[in-house]
Amino acid sequence: MDAAAREAQSGLEWRVTVPEGATVTVEHDDYAARAWAAWVLGCCMGARAWTSRVARKVWRIGADDPRKVVHGLKVGLALALVSVFYYTRPLYDGVGGAAMWAIMTVVVVFEYTVGGSVYKCFNRAVATASAGLLALGVHWVAGKTGEFEPYILTGSLFLLAAAATFSRFIPTVKARFDYGVTIFILTYSLVAVSGYRVDELAALAQQRLATIAIGILLCLGVAVVVCPVWAGQELHRLTTRNMEKLAKALESCCCRDEEDQGPTTSSIRCVLNSKASEEAQANLARWEPPHGRFGFRHPFAEYAKVGAAMRACASCIDALLATRTHTDKQSGLLRDACATVAARAALVLREAKRCVETMTASTRLLEFAVADMNTAVHELQADMRSLAEETMTSSSSSLLIMDAMPAFTAASLLVEISGRVEAVVDAVDALATLANFKQQVEDGDELQDDDDDNNKLKAGEAQAEMTTTKVHPLNEPDADREPADDIQGLTDHQHR
Repeated sequence: MDAAAREAQSGLEWRVTVPEGATVTVEHDDYAARAWAAWVLGCCMGARAWTSRVARKVWRIGADDPRKVVHGLKVGLALALVSVFYYTRPLYDGVGGAAMWAIMTVVVVFEYTVGGSVYKCFNRAVATASAGLLALGVHWVAGKTGEFEPYILTGSLFLLAAAATFSRFIPTVKARFDYGVTIFILTYSLVAVSGYRVDELAALAQQRLATIAIGILLCLGVAVVVCPVWAGQELHRLTTRNMEKLAKALESCCCRDEEDQGPTTSSIRCVLNSKASEEAQANLARWEPPHGRFGFRHPFAEYAKVGAAMRACASCIDALLATRTHTDKQSGLLRDACATVAARAALVLREAKRCVETMTASTRLLEFAVADMNTAVHELQADMRSLAEETMTSSSSSLLIMDAMPAFTAASLLVEISGRVEAVVDAVDALATLANFKQQVEDGDELQDDDDDNNKLKAGEAQAEMTTTKVHPLNEPDADREPADDIQGLTDHQHR
């Protein structure tokens, strides 16, 4: 077989014939260079996309709350002012080489709210002064003992550090002086340990106290004067926002639109998870000086009680939202009565929110709204009894107990929610009493202070009149029987 036949059998598709004696040069593409260029280009594009994503996130954070941008500028301003003591020779000679302590003080004590800054400044000042004086006293006593000085200093450091660390487990100390205890341990350790080697310990402690005082004064001055953010106002706004979220959630409970269920559920979760934020802001608000409508010894602790009442209400609303899918399958069983109770409970929450937002005592509108809600609850209970009797006496199988149970569950939850909404109103009334909220004149057109005895008497009479006609369906027993008894009898009848 010749060469042409062998090539045909081997499946060759083309052939290159090179003349004898000729040279062939094959050019290969530089794949390594192309791969390197592609990798560099990919890294540049990835870095550009990451930078753009971070820039959008930063812009969104700043646009949502411009006060965060202002806070960053305030910290920079405070550091720029305190650095004058380090770079100006006359001021630097006045405070000595400890000028850096003023800069460190501003860095560690400047907080977002005025209450947080005052809390840290007070704790740092008291802890530094007390630890420094105690360390000087122990050092003076230990110096009189001669060779036992290092043992006394080490023993005192061990005992005080152990006692101070254990005190941080006490709830009151941890809530109000946790940062101060940490600074106390740090300052005492520095002074006690370095005092054995430093001759002029008193002069060093005086310089550090002076520089720390400078940093604290500059920090407080910038925090209070330049666009202050008050923890009390933040707590006040958080309370009103949570009330509005509860009202919107109640309005959507009996709505068939499932698209609103996600945002409503997330709003309820925000209310349920707001305990830590409320307690932290309430603790910081106690440190703030009187400002605006928040006077001296304003009862910020009452806001925590209002928040606890709202979280109890939010837990029931969350359970009602979970049962809404099953309730929507029913052909309107108790739907109208449930929608009425939910709407009137939402109105009560909005009126309570308006009282807190405007710092106004309980008005006739709020009292009428509570009375309307209780009336709607009574009507819902009557419908529940009628539905139970109809189910027990029905001879057909179209209305079964399993079909009516979701409606009874939703109605019972709404009755419980109405009681917890009243608890929110009671907490708001207690806050209004302790905080001396303004009383509203009988015609409802203007507000005036509580020191007007005539208006106080009129408001008290109006409140007493509404209290006598107020309906409490959860506390007053029904004349006939409870819906739970009807449901139990309905179950027994179904089993029979």
